[in-house]
Amino acid sequence: MRLEGITAVVTGAAQGIGRALCVALKEAGAARIVAVDLRLAGAEETARMVGGVAMACDVGDQAQVEAMLARVEDEIGPIDLMCSNAGILTGKDASFDNIAFATTADWDKAWAVNLMSHVHAARFLIPRMKARGGGYFLHTASAAGLLNQVGSAVYGTTKHAAVGFAEALAFGHKDDGIRVSVLCPQGVDTPMVAGATDTNPALADGILPADVVAKAALDAVRDERFLVLPHEVVAGYMKAKVDNYDRWIGGMAKLQRMLKRF
Repeated sequence: MRLEGITAVVTGAAQGIGRALCVALKEAGAARIVAVDLRLAGAEETARMVGGVAMACDVGDQAQVEAMLARVEDEIGPIDLMCSNAGILTGKDASFDNIAFATTADWDKAWAVNLMSHVHAARFLIPRMKARGGGYFLHTASAAGLLNQVGSAVYGTTKHAAVGFAEALAFGHKDDGIRVSVLCPQGVDTPMVAGATDTNPALADGILPADVVAKAALDAVRDERFLVLPHEVVAGYMKAKVDNYDRWIGGMAKLQRMLKRF
Protein backbone atom coordinates (compact mmCIF):
# COMPACT_ATOMS: atom_id res chain seq x y z
CA MET A 1 0.00 0.00 0.00
CA ARG A 2 1.26 3.46 -0.84
CA LEU A 3 1.20 5.72 2.20
CA GLU A 4 1.67 9.00 0.38
CA GLY A 5 -1.46 11.13 0.35
CA ILE A 6 -3.63 8.77 2.40
CA THR A 7 -6.11 9.44 5.19
CA ALA A 8 -5.23 7.46 8.32
CA VAL A 9 -6.92 7.04 11.69
CA VAL A 10 -4.84 5.95 14.70
CA THR A 11 -6.44 4.98 18.01
CA GLY A 12 -4.51 5.03 21.27
CA ALA A 13 -2.67 7.99 19.76
CA ALA A 14 -2.00 9.99 22.92
CA GLN A 15 1.25 8.17 23.64
CA GLY A 16 3.40 5.13 22.94
CA ILE A 17 3.03 3.17 19.71
CA GLY A 18 -0.02 5.20 18.69
CA ARG A 19 1.84 8.50 18.80
CA ALA A 20 4.84 6.91 17.07
CA LEU A 21 2.56 5.62 14.30
CA CYS A 22 1.20 9.12 13.73
CA VAL A 23 4.71 10.56 13.47
CA ALA A 24 5.83 7.75 11.15
CA LEU A 25 2.76 8.25 8.95
CA LYS A 26 3.51 11.95 8.65
CA GLU A 27 7.11 11.17 7.67
CA ALA A 28 5.82 8.63 5.13
CA GLY A 29 3.72 11.26 3.41
CA ALA A 30 0.24 10.64 4.76
CA ALA A 31 -1.91 13.67 3.96
CA ARG A 32 -4.50 13.48 6.73
CA ILE A 33 -3.87 11.90 10.15
CA VAL A 34 -6.56 11.60 12.81
CA ALA A 35 -5.21 11.01 16.32
CA VAL A 36 -7.84 9.32 18.48
CA ASP A 37 -7.71 8.64 22.20
CA LEU A 38 -9.89 8.55 25.28
CA ARG A 39 -7.59 11.28 26.63
CA LEU A 40 -8.27 14.16 24.26
CA ALA A 41 -5.43 16.35 25.57
CA GLY A 42 -2.87 13.70 24.64
CA ALA A 43 -4.46 13.18 21.23
CA GLU A 44 -4.37 16.93 20.64
CA GLU A 45 -0.66 17.04 21.48
CA THR A 46 -0.02 14.25 18.97
CA ALA A 47 -2.14 15.99 16.36
CA ARG A 48 -0.10 19.18 16.77
CA MET A 49 3.08 17.19 16.20
CA VAL A 50 1.87 15.87 12.84
CA GLY A 51 -0.45 18.60 11.63
CA GLY A 52 -3.41 16.32 12.13
CA VAL A 53 -6.81 16.31 13.79
CA ALA A 54 -7.57 15.03 17.29
CA MET A 55 -10.74 13.26 18.37
CA ALA A 56 -11.84 11.77 21.68
CA CYS A 57 -13.26 8.25 21.69
CA ASP A 58 -13.68 5.29 24.00
CA VAL A 59 -12.82 2.54 21.52
CA GLY A 60 -14.55 -0.07 23.64
CA ASP A 61 -17.89 1.66 23.03
CA GLN A 62 -19.47 0.74 19.69
CA ALA A 63 -21.54 3.92 19.44
CA GLN A 64 -18.52 6.15 20.08
CA VAL A 65 -16.38 4.30 17.53
CA GLU A 66 -19.04 4.52 14.86
CA ALA A 67 -19.68 8.21 15.56
CA MET A 68 -15.96 8.98 15.39
CA LEU A 69 -15.46 7.11 12.11
CA ALA A 70 -18.57 8.70 10.57
CA ARG A 71 -17.24 12.12 11.53
CA VAL A 72 -13.87 11.38 9.93
CA GLU A 73 -15.44 10.18 6.70
CA ASP A 74 -17.91 13.07 6.55
CA GLU A 75 -15.56 15.89 7.55
CA ILE A 76 -12.08 14.74 6.49
CA GLY A 77 -12.51 12.07 3.84
CA PRO A 78 -12.60 8.33 3.18
CA ILE A 79 -10.36 6.36 5.54
CA ASP A 80 -7.61 4.53 3.67
CA LEU A 81 -5.76 3.10 6.67
CA MET A 82 -7.41 2.24 9.99
CA CYS A 83 -4.83 1.72 12.73
CA SER A 84 -6.68 0.06 15.63
CA ASN A 85 -3.89 0.45 18.13
CA ALA A 86 -5.46 1.07 21.55
CA GLY A 87 -4.99 -1.68 24.12
CA ILE A 88 -4.92 -2.26 27.87
CA LEU A 89 -3.12 -4.64 30.22
CA THR A 90 -5.38 -5.78 33.05
CA GLY A 91 -5.78 -8.83 35.25
CA LYS A 92 -2.13 -9.00 36.32
CA ASP A 93 -1.48 -11.61 38.99
CA ALA A 94 1.89 -11.64 40.72
CA SER A 95 0.88 -14.40 43.13
CA PHE A 96 -0.08 -17.03 40.51
CA ASP A 97 -2.53 -18.48 43.04
CA ASN A 98 -5.44 -18.67 40.59
CA ILE A 99 -4.92 -17.92 36.91
CA ALA A 100 -8.67 -17.16 36.57
CA PHE A 101 -8.74 -14.74 39.51
CA ALA A 102 -9.63 -11.58 37.56
CA THR A 103 -13.10 -10.16 37.98
CA THR A 104 -15.70 -10.30 35.25
CA ALA A 105 -15.44 -6.51 35.05
CA ASP A 106 -11.71 -6.82 34.28
CA TRP A 107 -12.45 -9.38 31.57
CA ASP A 108 -15.24 -7.28 30.08
CA LYS A 109 -13.04 -4.19 29.90
CA ALA A 110 -10.20 -6.12 28.25
CA TRP A 111 -12.55 -7.73 25.71
CA ALA A 112 -14.00 -4.32 24.91
CA VAL A 113 -10.67 -2.61 24.24
CA ASN A 114 -8.34 -5.41 23.11
CA LEU A 115 -10.81 -7.14 20.78
CA MET A 116 -14.13 -5.40 20.25
CA SER A 117 -12.52 -2.07 19.34
CA HIS A 118 -11.15 -3.81 16.23
CA VAL A 119 -14.53 -5.39 15.51
CA HIS A 120 -16.44 -2.10 15.87
CA ALA A 121 -14.13 -0.32 13.43
CA ALA A 122 -14.19 -3.14 10.89
CA ARG A 123 -17.97 -3.52 11.06
CA PHE A 124 -18.40 0.15 10.19
CA LEU A 125 -15.66 0.45 7.57
CA ILE A 126 -15.89 -2.82 5.63
CA PRO A 127 -19.00 -1.88 3.61
CA ARG A 128 -17.48 1.49 2.77
CA MET A 129 -14.09 0.04 1.85
CA LYS A 130 -15.74 -2.62 -0.30
CA ALA A 131 -17.66 0.06 -2.16
CA ARG A 132 -14.42 1.98 -2.74
CA GLY A 133 -12.56 -1.10 -3.96
CA GLY A 134 -10.38 -1.67 -0.91
CA GLY A 135 -8.76 -0.36 2.22
CA TYR A 136 -6.30 -1.33 4.95
CA PHE A 137 -6.47 -2.30 8.63
CA LEU A 138 -3.43 -2.27 10.91
CA HIS A 139 -4.27 -3.97 14.21
CA THR A 140 -1.93 -3.72 17.18
CA ALA A 141 -2.06 -6.97 19.12
CA SER A 142 0.97 -8.36 20.97
CA ALA A 143 3.40 -11.25 20.98
CA ALA A 144 1.13 -12.40 23.82
CA GLY A 145 -1.51 -12.99 21.16
CA LEU A 146 0.78 -15.63 19.66
CA LEU A 147 2.62 -16.96 22.71
CA ASN A 148 0.37 -16.05 25.68
CA GLN A 149 1.26 -14.07 28.78
CA VAL A 150 2.61 -15.45 32.04
CA GLY A 151 0.92 -13.47 34.80
CA SER A 152 -2.18 -12.30 32.93
CA ALA A 153 -4.60 -14.75 31.39
CA VAL A 154 -6.83 -11.75 30.65
CA TYR A 155 -4.21 -10.08 28.46
CA GLY A 156 -2.99 -13.26 26.76
CA THR A 157 -6.49 -14.49 25.97
CA THR A 158 -7.88 -11.22 24.63
CA LYS A 159 -4.77 -10.64 22.52
CA HIS A 160 -5.13 -14.18 21.08
CA ALA A 161 -8.66 -13.19 20.12
CA ALA A 162 -7.37 -10.00 18.49
CA VAL A 163 -4.97 -12.01 16.32
CA GLY A 164 -7.76 -14.44 15.44
CA PHE A 165 -10.04 -11.62 14.35
CA ALA A 166 -7.28 -10.06 12.25
CA GLU A 167 -6.78 -13.42 10.51
CA ALA A 168 -10.50 -13.75 9.79
CA LEU A 169 -10.63 -10.19 8.49
CA ALA A 170 -7.59 -10.78 6.26
CA PHE A 171 -8.89 -13.88 4.49
CA GLY A 172 -12.55 -12.94 4.72
CA HIS A 173 -12.12 -9.76 2.69
CA LYS A 174 -8.97 -10.39 0.67
CA ASP A 175 -11.07 -10.69 -2.50
CA ASP A 176 -12.63 -7.29 -1.72
CA GLY A 177 -9.26 -5.57 -1.93
CA ILE A 178 -9.04 -5.15 1.85
CA ARG A 179 -5.66 -5.88 3.43
CA VAL A 180 -4.68 -6.45 7.05
CA SER A 181 -1.48 -6.34 9.08
CA VAL A 182 -1.29 -7.38 12.73
CA LEU A 183 1.46 -5.96 14.92
CA CYS A 184 2.76 -8.36 17.59
CA PRO A 185 5.68 -6.85 19.53
CA GLN A 186 7.11 -7.92 22.87
CA GLY A 187 8.43 -5.19 25.17
CA VAL A 188 8.07 -1.65 23.81
CA ASP A 189 9.16 1.54 25.55
CA THR A 190 5.66 2.80 26.35
CA PRO A 191 3.75 3.74 29.51
CA MET A 192 2.30 0.21 29.54
CA VAL A 193 5.69 -1.20 30.54
CA ALA A 194 6.79 1.77 32.64
CA GLY A 195 7.98 0.53 36.00
CA ALA A 196 8.04 -3.10 34.93
CA THR A 197 10.77 -5.16 36.51
CA ASP A 198 13.40 -7.25 34.78
CA THR A 199 11.38 -10.33 35.74
CA ASN A 200 8.55 -9.39 33.38
CA PRO A 201 8.70 -12.09 30.66
CA ALA A 202 7.61 -9.64 27.97
CA LEU A 203 10.86 -7.73 28.47
CA ALA A 204 13.21 -10.71 28.30
CA ASP A 205 14.28 -10.04 24.71
CA GLY A 206 14.77 -6.32 25.12
CA ILE A 207 12.63 -3.21 24.96
CA LEU A 208 12.31 -1.54 21.56
CA PRO A 209 11.66 2.18 21.11
CA ALA A 210 8.12 2.94 19.96
CA ASP A 211 9.39 4.60 16.77
CA VAL A 212 11.21 1.43 15.73
CA VAL A 213 8.03 -0.59 16.22
CA ALA A 214 5.97 1.96 14.28
CA LYS A 215 8.44 1.86 11.37
CA ALA A 216 8.28 -1.95 11.29
CA ALA A 217 4.49 -1.75 11.19
CA LEU A 218 4.41 0.72 8.30
CA ASP A 219 7.02 -1.28 6.38
CA ALA A 220 4.64 -4.24 6.62
CA VAL A 221 1.73 -2.11 5.43
CA ARG A 222 3.76 -0.97 2.42
CA ASP A 223 4.62 -4.60 1.63
CA GLU A 224 1.10 -5.80 2.52
CA ARG A 225 2.49 -8.39 4.95
CA PHE A 226 0.11 -9.80 7.55
CA LEU A 227 2.32 -10.60 10.53
CA VAL A 228 4.60 -7.90 11.95
CA LEU A 229 7.23 -9.12 14.43
CA PRO A 230 9.53 -6.26 15.54
CA HIS A 231 11.17 -8.78 17.91
CA GLU A 232 12.34 -11.36 15.38
CA VAL A 233 12.87 -14.03 18.06
CA VAL A 234 9.10 -14.38 18.36
CA ALA A 235 9.02 -16.32 15.09
CA GLY A 236 11.27 -18.96 16.63
CA TYR A 237 9.12 -19.15 19.74
CA MET A 238 6.04 -19.65 17.56
CA LYS A 239 7.73 -22.49 15.69
CA ALA A 240 8.76 -24.18 18.94
CA LYS A 241 5.20 -23.90 20.23
CA VAL A 242 3.69 -25.52 17.15
CA ASP A 243 6.41 -28.17 16.83
CA ASN A 244 5.90 -29.50 20.37
CA TYR A 245 2.97 -27.98 22.25
CA ASP A 246 3.50 -30.08 25.40
CA ARG A 247 7.15 -29.13 25.62
CA TRP A 248 6.21 -25.47 25.12
CA ILE A 249 3.64 -25.63 27.95
CA GLY A 250 6.30 -27.18 30.14
CA GLY A 251 8.64 -24.34 29.29
CA MET A 252 6.00 -21.72 30.12
CA ALA A 253 5.35 -23.48 33.45
CA LYS A 254 9.09 -23.36 34.15
CA LEU A 255 9.13 -19.64 33.37
CA GLN A 256 6.24 -19.09 35.77
CA ARG A 257 8.09 -21.00 38.51
CA MET A 258 11.09 -18.74 37.99
CA LEU A 259 8.97 -15.62 38.27
CA LYS A 260 7.26 -16.85 41.45
CA ARG A 261 10.60 -16.67 43.23
CA PHE A 262 10.66 -12.90 43.02
